Amino acid sequence: MKYLGIEPQKVRVGVFDFTGCEGCELQLANKEESLLDFLSLLEIVNFREVSSDKGQDYDVALIEGNISRADEIERLKDIRAKAKVLVAMGSCACFGGVNQQKNRFELDDVVKEVYGDHAVETDKVRRIADVVDVDLEIPGCPVSKEEVERIVVNVVLGADVKIPKYPVCVECKQKVNTCVVDLGQICLGPVTRAGCDAVCPSGKVGCLGCRGPAEDANYESLKEILMEKGHSEAAIVERMRFYGAFNGTVG
Repeated sequence: MKYLGIEPQKVRVGVFDFTGCEGCELQLANKEESLLDFLSLLEIVNFREVSSDKGQDYDVALIEGNISRADEIERLKDIRAKAKVLVAMGSCACFGGVNQQKNRFELDDVVKEVYGDHAVETDKVRRIADVVDVDLEIPGCPVSKEEVERIVVNVVLGADVKIPKYPVCVECKQKVNTCVVDLGQICLGPVTRAGCDAVCPSGKVGCLGCRGPAEDANYESLKEILMEKGHSEAAIVERMRFYGAFNGTVG
């Protein structure tokens, strides 16, 4: 579309995957009813999941996955040098994700157990911000496509980007859900940042904390409540360690 005869300049976007399942990238390619409108604002120059193009001239880089090998470090630094805006997308990129659980073990022993004598290059998992400067983080496992679309549009238009600071419990109560804690489950909704529309508790599954800490989260109070419900401290800590989002608050 033209405005006053002038063709608008599209923002060039590259989407890149590192160590992860690529589920966040698939989220962007799903939901076809909004895909064309979303893409009309952008020029996708590098996105392996949807195109064979390998352009290196991009303004915004969306990064999925964490860093677990030496070659990934150099590749990420090269992307950072080219991008005006770098966005960590998903729990793996923001916190280390499920993969960061291997950091609690002796890697040589784990590799031997899984791969035997087959040589495998692997290292401690690091989040994207541990390696390069990150301009914006969009948490979630997987990310919400609606949220990514809204944030990318705001970046393109130069508008403020706002991610909720209040906990998932707010969204859960707005949906008039039965509290899954009262149903006997461990739920991190009281300490986890909202923005997911309480999708897990709405499905009667306790929140795993994939979006990271809410503002002013009261971890000790939640632990006390859950232990009164009969859950062990070890089980609670294990839940909080799952995505690595609460590693600064648990041992």
